[in-house]
Parts: sequence; structure tokens; C-alpha cells
Amino acid sequence: MRTVIFDLDGTLADTSADLVAAANACFEAMGAGALLDHAADALTAFHGGRAMLRLGLGRQGRAPGPALEAEVDRWYPELLAAYEAGIDRETRLYPGAVAAVEALRTRGFATGICTNKPERLAAILIDRLGVQGLFGSLVGADTLPVRKPDPAPYRLAVERAGGFAARSVLIGDTETDRKTGAAAGVPVTLVTFGPEGGGVARFAPEALLDHFDALPELAERLLGAP
Repeated sequence: MRTVIFDLDGTLADTSADLVAAANACFEAMGAGALLDHAADALTAFHGGRAMLRLGLGRQGRAPGPALEAEVDRWYPELLAAYEAGIDRETRLYPGAVAAVEALRTRGFATGICTNKPERLAAILIDRLGVQGLFGSLVGADTLPVRKPDPAPYRLAVERAGGFAARSVLIGDTETDRKTGAAAGVPVTLVTFGPEGGGVARFAPEALLDHFDALPELAERLLGAP
């Protein structure tokens, strides 16, 4: 079965505001105030909680190194707790996402999610967004001992969705997704409606996606007839 696997943050949904809010809750608890900006720091938000903590701690003058990483480890569980408490306050699916996934499934594609968000939080989010029934698999950062760009989580997402990696495509938004596809030997499509816009073209994906309306035809072109 032809299979389309999606990244979650920055690909299916704009989660940046709620992610940044969770990081800022940590910085406020430190007495530093809100150190991150939703719009300016959206790209860092899509690289995960630890990346946001490093950025904010750096803005406090903390130098990279073991001491900073220890502080990141200390605050990361607090960030996850804050994020879970407000996981869907501002998060929205990107325009056309639901219709595109439904169209893929109508055409016989299997669909799944492979994300570097912890699996339990990803499951909560897709349930809150009302799209859990549209995906045959969900693999998160902690489903396996490794995470993207290691290809193992991607391959597991394809397998659990009922497909084969050789007839699959990854839809993502970052260099991590591009590297994951390269490691798995599958084509990658990067969306241009994330914080980097058309800048993702520098990662040389097999295709770019400007709007979800174009995804069904693009998937047909990349994966061929059933």
C-alpha cells in the first residue's frame, strides 16, 4: 500500500504558540520573564522543548556546555507539564490538512504520523484536534530508543500504517525531516507554509508543498499508481 507519513509540529499543525508559551512558563518560574517570542522563535519551537530551553538560557547569558545542558534537563519535565496543560489553546491545523488526508485515504493511501514530540503528548494533541481517526499510525520521539533523523521511527510509522517504506513519502518542514527521508531512502516533501517559508528549498527535498490542496496529486506523482 502506498503510504504518506506526516511530521506533526509545523507540518500538520501550527503548534508554535503553545510550545513557546510552555517554554516561557519555565523562564518565568526562573524569574527571568518571557524570553521567547511566538512569531520570532517559531522555528526553534518546531525543533522541540530542549531547543527552546537552550535558546532562552542563552539569552540569559548562559554559555553552551555541561552546566547549560544540566539546566535544560532540569527544566524539560516542567516544560512538558506546562505544554500538556495548554496543548491546544492556540494550536490549529494548517488550512486544507484534513481535506488532503481524507482525499489521500479515499485514493487508497495509508497515512500516519512520525513526530519528535513525545508520543503521549502527540496522541493527546491529535485527539484534541479531532483527527486521530485519519491516521493509521503514530510514532513519537520516545516510541523507540532513537528518534528522527534516525530512520527507524519513520519505518515503524509506515509499517504500523500498513505500508512498505519503498512505497512511501515523508511530508515534513525541517532539515530533520529531510535527513530522515534520506536515511530511510524515501522521497521527502517539505511544506513552505511553516516559519521558514520557501527557505526549506535549500535542503533539496524531492518536492515542495505550498498548500495542502496540492498534496493528493503530488503523492500520486511521487509514488505512482497503486
